[in-house]
Amino acid sequence: MEAAESTAAALAQSDLDLVERHRYGDPAAFEEVYRRYGEMVYSLCHRLSGDPDLAADLTQEAFLRIFRHVGKFRGGSSLKTWVYRVALNHCRSRLARRRLFWRSLAEPDEPGPEAVDPGRSPEDRAIAHDEGRRLTRALAAVPVAYREAVVLFDLQGLSYEEIARVLGVRLGTVRSRLARGRERLRQILEEGEPLAPESSP
Repeated sequence: MEAAESTAAALAQSDLDLVERHRYGDPAAFEEVYRRYGEMVYSLCHRLSGDPDLAADLTQEAFLRIFRHVGKFRGGSSLKTWVYRVALNHCRSRLARRRLFWRSLAEPDEPGPEAVDPGRSPEDRAIAHDEGRRLTRALAAVPVAYREAVVLFDLQGLSYEEIARVLGVRLGTVRSRLARGRERLRQILEEGEPLAPESSP
């Protein structure tokens, strides 16, 4: 327990030191922020938009916002949680404006390049590719509030507490949205329902 608390305290201090360096104009500080969280943010944007090219644009825009505002970070949460919140809010705003947040992925874009596992056969890789496309299409049909919870927990690996801070909701709400999102996703995948996007509950 003490070791975990010590690690968390060290990470929090590292976050604050990084932000302080950025505040004083050290360009390497923001490069480190991007190195730590760039892939994470792109993955979030891709899962929410279903479009790798749009996800790349959203990631760039989100990091521009992060660059402008990270100096205001005061350590009330982890820097990781703060970055997620900025990226998620940007996705909500941008995708809603373009009416893409609930768009159908009946004709999904090609996913971005994935690392090739040399131990897997071409057939196995093809199956994994198809399953990934199917999951992306199914996620697009899950109501947005539930989709966010599923993406953040099951695909991004955040804890209940981190998701509650990112979304600004209670732990019970996170658990409820996650359960409902998983159930809706299971129904879509098992029953092969039409993948029309659904609005938030």
